[in-house]
Amino acid sequence: MAREFIVEADGGSRGNPGPAGYGAVVIDAATGETLTEAAEYLGVVTNNVAEYRGLLAGLRAAHDLDPAAAVHVRMDSKLVVEQMSGRWKIKHPDMKPLALEAGRVFPADRVTYEWIPRAQNKHADRLANEAMDAGGRGEQWSAAASTAELDARAAAPREGRESVKQTAPTAPRKGRGELRDQPPPTGTVTTADAPADTRAARTVASPGWSSAPDMGAPATFVLLRHGETPLTPQKRFSGSGGTDPALSEVGLEQAQRVAEALARRGTIETILASPLTRTRQTAAAVATRLGLDVTIEEGLKETDFGAWEGLTFGEVRERHPDDLNAWLADPEAHPTGGGESFAETATRIAATREKLVAAYAGRTVLLVTHVTPIKTFVRLALGAPPESLFRMELSAASLSAVAYYADGNASVRLFNDTSHLRP
Repeated sequence: MAREFIVEADGGSRGNPGPAGYGAVVIDAATGETLTEAAEYLGVVTNNVAEYRGLLAGLRAAHDLDPAAAVHVRMDSKLVVEQMSGRWKIKHPDMKPLALEAGRVFPADRVTYEWIPRAQNKHADRLANEAMDAGGRGEQWSAAASTAELDARAAAPREGRESVKQTAPTAPRKGRGELRDQPPPTGTVTTADAPADTRAARTVASPGWSSAPDMGAPATFVLLRHGETPLTPQKRFSGSGGTDPALSEVGLEQAQRVAEALARRGTIETILASPLTRTRQTAAAVATRLGLDVTIEEGLKETDFGAWEGLTFGEVRERHPDDLNAWLADPEAHPTGGGESFAETATRIAATREKLVAAYAGRTVLLVTHVTPIKTFVRLALGAPPESLFRMELSAASLSAVAYYADGNASVRLFNDTSHLRP
C-alpha cells in the first residue's frame, strides 16, 4: 500500500514585494510524525511567489522520501490551493512556471489540495519566518536551528502526549507583510497599536466567561476610493451612467501615493476593481507596485445617478427639487431619469459582499471602488440605517477596511484614512 504524506507549506514577503522566504513540512499521514522540514530565504519576491516556492519545496521533499506516495497538501493560501486544484486560472507570469513545475512533481491523481486557516498552518509559517529572519542576518536557514516543530507540538492538544517546554523566542514576527503576534491572553483586548486593517482576528473573552470559538482569520476588505477626476473637486454627481471620467493629474498622483502606502503595509493579497475607468486606473497603479493582477468586479461599480450625472447638488436642487427631496427621504426613490436607488445599490453590494467573503475567507483583499459602495459596505457592517450614508465623509483615494468573520459578524476597522496623501 502506498504511503500517504501531508505537506503543509507557507510563504511570506515583508513588503510584498520584499524580503521573502518559504517553509514546508512533510508529515506522515498515518502517524502524524514530522518527517522533514524545508525553508529558504528567497531575496525580494512577492507573497504569492513565496507561497508557490513553499509548495514546490514541500512536494519535492515528499517525492524524495517516496516518489510513489499519495500527497495531501494543506495551505492557507486560497490562491495557490484554488489555482493548483484547477478552479482558478493562473494569469501572473511569475506564478505560471512555478505552478507547472509543482504539477510535475507527482502525477495529478496522487495530489489533493485543501485550504486551511492560517492558525492551522503554524509549523510552515514558523519555518518561513525563520528563513526570513536568517536572510535578514545575511545567513541561510539551517534545519539544525529550526524551532517550528516545537511550536507545532506546543499548539497541539495536550491529551495523550508529553508536555513540551517552549524554548524558542516568542517575540512577534512578521510574515507576508502582516503582524504575526502571539494571541492575547483570555480577557484582554488588543489595542490599536497596529494598522487597523492588518490586525489578525482574535477571540476576546470577558472575565468569568469561557472563550468563544475561534472563528479563524477574517476576510478583510480594504476599501479604496479612486483618486480625483476633474469632477471630484467640483462635487459633481459621477456615477456609473455618466461620461466615465478618467483620473486627473492630481488623481494619478494620489493613486501612486496610496500604492506606496499599501506596499509599506504589505497586507494586500488580491486586487478587485469596479469596471469604471477611474477605479481601473487607481487599481492599476497599486497592482504595478505590488506585483499583482487586477480582477474586474461588476458589483463594485458606482450608483447610476440618472439625469443628475455631471451636475452639482445645487444644480440638481434647482432643476429637480421634488425628485431630490424624495431621494433624500426615501432609500427606494430613484434619481430623475431612472437611475439606481440607494436600496438597489445596497442589494447589489450585499450580494457582492457575500460572494467575495465566501471566495476570500482568511484573505486581505483590496476593493477599488466608489463613494456609495464604500459607504454601503460600512453601513451594512454597522447595521446603520440608510440615512447614515449622508453622515459619512469619504475623500478621494481614502482607505477604509471591514473584516468579515465566519460567524457572519463584521468589524469596521478603518474609515476615510487619508494620511498617505499628506506631504
